[in-house]
Amino acid sequence: MAAYTIVPGASEISIGGTSTVHAIKGSAVDVNGALEADLDGGELVRSLSGRIEVPVAGLRSGNPLQDGELQRRVDARRYPRIVGEVRKAVPLGEDGLFRVEGDVTFHGVARAVEDTVVVRADGDRLTLEGEHVFDIRDFGVKPPRILMLRVDPMVKVRIRLVAELA
Repeated sequence: MAAYTIVPGASEISIGGTSTVHAIKGSAVDVNGALEADLDGGELVRSLSGRIEVPVAGLRSGNPLQDGELQRRVDARRYPRIVGEVRKAVPLGEDGLFRVEGDVTFHGVARAVEDTVVVRADGDRLTLEGEHVFDIRDFGVKPPRILMLRVDPMVKVRIRLVAELA
């Protein structure tokens, strides 16, 4: 297995949600971590493992009021990192598609997650992309309700990791 280091700035975690007033979007590019992959000698990834960390303070929506409310609501000082760890990854064919099982820790709560990702190798780089819908209540976070504004607890998280051979 070859070790790859996540490239902050080239990697991104984006979050999308809805409210009764407007869509809520945010992202973080300060993604750190590592992946390990076994390649077939070319560009086909045969196995995969890894761990990533995202500072909660790095999540930005472009709206300072929303950002401040997010930091307060998720208690970013007490729970400063979101951590994702791959426990198992099974290739689903020759196209880079993997069924991934792992754990996501957010707001001090770890939850098992299972979904598909696409992994591509290109020289000394790996790119991993996928998405998953989370219910933030599963992590002990209550969605805000302010007057007529209600935030849906379901959020779509998209991940795009770029990693370079260590």
